[in-house]
Amino acid sequence: MFTHSIRRYSLTVNKVYSLSEIKEMLLLEEEEAFALYEEANSLTEKLFGKSIFVRGIIEFSNVCAKNCLYCGIRRGNKNVKRYHIGKEDLKKIIMDAHNDNFKTIVLQSGEVDVYDNDITEVIEYVKSKCDIAITLSMGEKSREQYIEWKNAGADRYLLRIETTNRKLFENLHPDDDFDNRLKSLMTLKELGYEVGTGVMIGLPKQTEEDLASDILFFKENDFDMLGVGPFIPHNETPLRNIKSVNMSMVLNFLSAMRLVTYDTNIPATTSMATLDKEGREKALNAGANVIMPNYTPQKYRESYKLYDNKICTKEDAEHTMEFTKKTVERAGKVLVLERGDRRR
Repeated sequence: MFTHSIRRYSLTVNKVYSLSEIKEMLLLEEEEAFALYEEANSLTEKLFGKSIFVRGIIEFSNVCAKNCLYCGIRRGNKNVKRYHIGKEDLKKIIMDAHNDNFKTIVLQSGEVDVYDNDITEVIEYVKSKCDIAITLSMGEKSREQYIEWKNAGADRYLLRIETTNRKLFENLHPDDDFDNRLKSLMTLKELGYEVGTGVMIGLPKQTEEDLASDILFFKENDFDMLGVGPFIPHNETPLRNIKSVNMSMVLNFLSAMRLVTYDTNIPATTSMATLDKEGREKALNAGANVIMPNYTPQKYRESYKLYDNKICTKEDAEHTMEFTKKTVERAGKVLVLERGDRRR
C-alpha cells in the first residue's frame, strides 16, 4: 500500500519527491488519506512539538485596483463598502495586538500604491515601540518599495502565486503577469525577507498535476511560509457559480506539502474553517503549525470578504486570542506566544 511509502518518506529529511509521488498523495482517499494526515502530523510534532504559532491579521484596507476573477474585493465589485484604516488608527490597533500578546502581526490589504508611504511610517513607529514581527501582504510592489519597507523594519512578506500554471494564473488575474509575480517573489527573498506564498485549491480547470507542480515549486524555492486556500465562491465575482472544493483535497494537499517541504511554516486558515466548521482543527492535525486569527476591528470585517460566508466577522478583536487558544486546544495542541520565525 502507498501508506507504507508515506511512512518511509516522512522519516527522510529533505527527501526529493517526484511529481507522480506527490500526485498520488493528492488522490488518496479514506484510510490511506488519514494515514497521510497522521504522518504529516507526526513530522510536524517531530519538528515543532505540539506548539502552534499565532499571527494576528489586520485587514487595514479593502481598496483594490486589481480585478482578479475569484476575489470579493476586486475592482469590479461595486457593491462592497470600501474602507481604509488611517495610519494613526492602524498604529493603535497594532499596539493593542501587542498588548494582547501577539508577537507577529500581518498587515493585509487590497493592491493600491497610494498608502505605501503611510505603511512605512507605521512600521517605523511600531518597531520603535515594541518587538513584534511585522508581515506585509499588500501585493506586487516595486523593488524600491520592498527595500523601503525592509529598511523600516518589516520582517516578512506574503505574496501568493495562487497557481504555478501560467495560463491559469493569467486567466484568473487579468491585470497581472506571471513572470512579474515570480520576479517579485525572488526579489523579496534576495532582500532578506522571510517570504510566504501559497495557492488556491479548486480553481476551474485546475488539475491534480497542477497542484503537484505547485508543491514542487514550493520545495525548489524553499519558501518560509506556505498557505493553502480552498476556493470558495463570492457572489459578486465571475466565478460565482463554481462549486467549492471539498475539505479532503485541501487536507491531502496540506499534508503532502508538509512532507515535501519539511520544515516550512504552514497555517491553518480562516477559509478552511469557512469550508468546514472543524477545518482549522483538522488542518492542525494534518501538518499545519500556525494559526492566523483575524484582529481587524469588528466594524470593518463584513467589508473584507474575499469569499462568501467568511467566519469570524462578528467577533471583537479583544477576544481574538481567547477564541484562538480554544481552537488550538480542541486540536490537542498548545498555542505559543512567540514570533515563530522559520526554523532552519
